[in-house]
Amino acid sequence: MAGFVDSTVKDIDARLAELQSEVKKLEAARAALAGTQRGPGRPRGRAAAAAPAATRRRAARKPGRPRGRRGGGTRGVQALELVKARPGITIPEIATELKIEPNYLYRVMPGLVSDGAIKKEGKGWFPA
Repeated sequence: MAGFVDSTVKDIDARLAELQSEVKKLEAARAALAGTQRGPGRPRGRAAAAAPAATRRRAARKPGRPRGRRGGGTRGVQALELVKARPGITIPEIATELKIEPNYLYRVMPGLVSDGAIKKEGKGWFPA
């Protein structure tokens, strides 16, 4: 019985070694096809690992401010300028001018109304 177990363990180890080399080949092929995106669990590049922790942190970021947000209601300001320049403009027209999706403006415009900057009449938007 011990001989059977030993030979079975050796067979399993040999098969695992084959599968590990196959996994490496498949990962390399996937990386070549998918581009430079890293997979989960893969170590960081040399530049990121070499940089000290203090330089990797975003020191300029204010506490509580989400990453990537420009702040200041930039789209609202741009939409307000368009409404002032072209009274009666619609949300789809504003979206086309700003090269953004209209659904975003359906969230921005009510904020401008509550600020008293614009008003809506029918489908058009006018300066207040």
